[in-house]
Amino acid sequence: MSAAGGGNAIWGRAEQQDFRSRVRGCLLGGAIGDALGAGAAHASLDDLRQAYGTEGLTDYALVFERRGAITDATQLTLFTVDGLIRAQVRRDTGAWHPPTDLYRAYRRWAVTQHDWGPDERRTDDGWLAREEWLYARRDPARECLAGLGDGVMGTLDAPRNPQANGGGAVMRSAPFGLLVGWEPQLVFQLAVECAAQTHGHPTGYLAAGALAVITHSLARGEDLDSAVQKALAHLATRPGHDETTDALKRALGAVRQGMPTPARVESLGEAGHAAGALAIAVYCALVAEDIRHGLLLAVNHSGASDLTGAMCGNLLGTLHGETALPPVWLVELEGRATVLQLADDFAMEMTQGPALHGPGNSAPGWLARYPRA
Repeated sequence: MSAAGGGNAIWGRAEQQDFRSRVRGCLLGGAIGDALGAGAAHASLDDLRQAYGTEGLTDYALVFERRGAITDATQLTLFTVDGLIRAQVRRDTGAWHPPTDLYRAYRRWAVTQHDWGPDERRTDDGWLAREEWLYARRDPARECLAGLGDGVMGTLDAPRNPQANGGGAVMRSAPFGLLVGWEPQLVFQLAVECAAQTHGHPTGYLAAGALAVITHSLARGEDLDSAVQKALAHLATRPGHDETTDALKRALGAVRQGMPTPARVESLGEAGHAAGALAIAVYCALVAEDIRHGLLLAVNHSGASDLTGAMCGNLLGTLHGETALPPVWLVELEGRATVLQLADDFAMEMTQGPALHGPGNSAPGWLARYPRA
């Protein structure tokens, strides 16, 4: 692939298929990890072992009245993808500012957290905001609701919730890394700018940038260790990077300390903290024998297991592609059809965008799904 920039890459058929598999893997893998972690998110490791046996949680638990239910981590990740597609479509107008397009997408998510269901009169919302199953509160992060609730967009100069260093922004940031036609420093910058819309502490937004850069390297076919090294290099240029840098270095160091155990996972940091959650997700992906092993390691600990499961799933899914995902978890995953449809739309936009829309002629069906307004 010749990746000269945003929507101008030249793709061969095999490269398109590989990219689509990685996009599907990223989004479906993240959703599976999120759904697994939802069953462990409010329990200690001792509680999990008491409830499920010495291995802890090994399958979906009944959460939100069903198996395979996702949380706000997947909801927000889907709206990140929606916002990225809308940003590409809006380039035709000459009014191109991706952080604003992502903010509008997150505001559409915020509506799902207080409205009963989609309002068909809001034709500019696009198709994702009309998916009824997304109108459910799934333990949304307080900072996300507060940061998106009043219509004031955060920026790096004036971030929202400046003390917020939780994982509510990093958990939604893997899709930025799927912008494989962008240079990594631009991917990092976009991710941190969008994270600052809800999580204004440097750790809260720099961890998001790190996850995006790691995902970006994996989507380009690099190995995970090299991807983490690239993230560390980008972090080193940013003020306030120490917590995130130290967390990633702990993850790398833990790989050399012997067999992975829940105790070693818990030693990496607090899973509800952005840097700690990132470290756990990265470590579990690094030592994973396969996706099932990595995800179960990522959710069996005392902490925010949905966060760490989702991010580990993003990484492993991007690394290995959709066909490596455990089918027994795919079949029960809530919203699988929506996730697949969005993943394929994203892959089509990134590989064939000029055939779908332009300043002159555009496909009406595409603009109905992703309005320019």
